[in-house]
Amino acid sequence: MKKTYGKLNRQNIVIQVVCCMFLLLSPGLSTSFGESTEPSPASLETLRLGERMYREGILPSGRPLLTLVKGDVSTPGTNFACISCHRRSGLGGMDENIFTPPANGRKLFQPLYMVYKGIEQTQIAPLRPAYTDATLATVIRSGKDPAGRILNDVMPRYILEDRDAMILVDYLKSLSSQYSPGVTDTSIRFATVISEDASPEERDAMLASMVSYFDLLNSQVSSFSVQRRAKARLMAESMLGSKELASRNIFLSVWVLKGPSNTWRAQLEEYNRKEPVFALLGGITNGNWQAVHKFCEDNRIPGLFPNTDFPVISDKDWYTLYLSKGYYQEGESVARYLADRENVIKGKTIVQIVRASREGQALSTGFRQTWEELGQKAPVTITLPPEKTLSKELLGKILSSKKPAVLIMWDDSKALPALESISGNKIKPGMVFVSSRYLGNSTWNLKEQIRNFTYITYPFSFSPNVPQVTMGRQKVDSDLQITLKQADIPLKDKKQRITQLTSSMIQLLTAWLADMKGNYYRDNLLDVVGTTMDQQYPLYKRISFGPGQRYVSRGCYIVQLSKGDKPELVKKSDWEIH
Repeated sequence: MKKTYGKLNRQNIVIQVVCCMFLLLSPGLSTSFGESTEPSPASLETLRLGERMYREGILPSGRPLLTLVKGDVSTPGTNFACISCHRRSGLGGMDENIFTPPANGRKLFQPLYMVYKGIEQTQIAPLRPAYTDATLATVIRSGKDPAGRILNDVMPRYILEDRDAMILVDYLKSLSSQYSPGVTDTSIRFATVISEDASPEERDAMLASMVSYFDLLNSQVSSFSVQRRAKARLMAESMLGSKELASRNIFLSVWVLKGPSNTWRAQLEEYNRKEPVFALLGGITNGNWQAVHKFCEDNRIPGLFPNTDFPVISDKDWYTLYLSKGYYQEGESVARYLADRENVIKGKTIVQIVRASREGQALSTGFRQTWEELGQKAPVTITLPPEKTLSKELLGKILSSKKPAVLIMWDDSKALPALESISGNKIKPGMVFVSSRYLGNSTWNLKEQIRNFTYITYPFSFSPNVPQVTMGRQKVDSDLQITLKQADIPLKDKKQRITQLTSSMIQLLTAWLADMKGNYYRDNLLDVVGTTMDQQYPLYKRISFGPGQRYVSRGCYIVQLSKGDKPELVKKSDWEIH
């Protein structure tokens, strides 16, 4: 079934809707090393054990894999797991001027030829013949390849019994040996996930950006393929960044999730069973991203930059890349800001007033967990039921009984009258913290009498596209040239926010696909992402990447409002405070 949203009915958009409330069908196993398959339990176990050796340096017995470094030093293989150099995909790469060759099945089990100007020189003898099971086990243990060459000492020699060596060889044979699901010789298919309760304006803003950009890419591929001239092909390769990308169309499926979130997983599995995709792009839900996140982890499908304020907070998961930690990150930033001011808070009471809502709980959890990780005493936390408004009287009682040096109010705009009453209270905290994302556009309504002690978390850039200006010898940070109109966009106009973020994500995706050089394996996409240099990014000042880095915007300003009827934001911290 297909559904059209307004004018967003394009040839490269497939919109599918699952209407049933419960789906009994389950997907085949999707792995990082090939297509969706359902191998026998024995082969599954072998691949699992081989994968653990490759990624963690742990033998099937559960003991650490031992290695010889530079011929004589025996160290645990957990320090030199294959993944640390050859990467998760097995495709290797350049790191600190040291080239690590591919160790995946497609490359190992074919001859290795010299490459000149990007072209394999197959007319001359190969540098080495294709590996066999036996010769691959030999090079892993001794460092001697089938041509008799001795590998560089940077490559450890692994101490393996025959059975364990064969388990690792079996895994390497299957690692990145076939294109991942969603990829063919002529196309790459992605999907974006939208819940039916998402705002139509935000949904259409995201889809419009994706459609227009993919239409442009596909029109370039189509026009160059029709001309079939060498000059045109070279032009396409130059514009798109790689010859492999210049020969493929990009398709986008829109997966609409209906009903309660506990049914979403089954719907996602059915979508993926019918039409597997290479990765998920963006996406919007009004709820928690947990179901989509878990689906990506279990099926090993990359999910790039979903539009959610409630990401899954984890330091172990791999497959979903978030722009930030959302509300959690604001709470985290307050904890780090206060920890740097120990002379102000040492021995003093800190009170959190937390609305029992998704927003309040995420903010509170970010503060509390980070605060305790920093070795600080747990704050006093007072939870407000959803139906109870924070009154001036209740706040006065809290201040009188707790006498906090710092008051953190994780509540929405209904709490502003109570907050304003603090200025006339005999017992008042020296610092009050609130969230601009939670208050929204009401942030600008803070009365002037409380601005000097009220600090605001602001997780967006001030003016990200304005360079620094120089006045004499002194550089003036352009972020201080903030105006009400500039700062109002991320707080008020979420539609514009999503348009900007989606357009930038698609441009980054195109660069990542080009850098993959035709090695369209899901883990390789994330390997490439992990080696990306820091980027300027709309609304987030700068995003930073790295192997395993799942939250690319790690900053948040602490600001205050200036005086006057048209206040401006004044920075009280740097962008990255953790």
